[in-house]
Amino acid sequence: MGDRIRNDAPVLVIGLGRFGAACAGELDRLDREVLAIDESLDLVQKWSERVTHTVQADAKNIDALKQIGAQDFQVAVVAVGSSIEASVLITANLVDLKVPQIWAKAVSQSHGKILARVGANHVIYPEREAGERVAHLVSGRMLDFIRFDDDFALAKLYPPKFIRGVGLNESGVRTKYNVTVVGVKSPGKPFRYAEANTIVTNHDLIIVSGTNSDIERFAALDR
Repeated sequence: MGDRIRNDAPVLVIGLGRFGAACAGELDRLDREVLAIDESLDLVQKWSERVTHTVQADAKNIDALKQIGAQDFQVAVVAVGSSIEASVLITANLVDLKVPQIWAKAVSQSHGKILARVGANHVIYPEREAGERVAHLVSGRMLDFIRFDDDFALAKLYPPKFIRGVGLNESGVRTKYNVTVVGVKSPGKPFRYAEANTIVTNHDLIIVSGTNSDIERFAALDR
């Protein structure tokens, strides 16, 4: 087994569209060393003040990647999505340069399959995931929703009436609805982990975990 990648390892971000710029900017905010590159000089200049290191380069050209030292990175994000051909070629170049961990954005299932076959370790579907998330939010019952691959989800919502004013162990949320209240947010206070004797009030928000269907059923209860 190869050496484990450090969680503070520098990250190479290729593509400074909305997705790539958001990724690079957040990594920079988290004090990760980032090198962000794009073929467009305008985009490079636009993000140069928010991301510590930005360079104009054509990542489809493996020699250009070598010149900026791409082979020295352990983690790379291929954020190019508008051109499937370009994203596949860039991913293949990073594989050839033996970058150990490659995250690549896909715009479709078939695109993702190609990226995985070429050698991307992690394929990301930001548009699809955002669309699924919005579908759960438009009903107005949930304030936020995050779904994981194994049909497990986390949701933020207002508590149904039957759990208000009593301890969570008394309300029987888990036994009745197969969901777990993992956190509670009171107005003006930070989120706190929920315990068996935690009492939820009319003004609180709760975070629950469970399967998609169980959370949907729980969220549909009378508020």
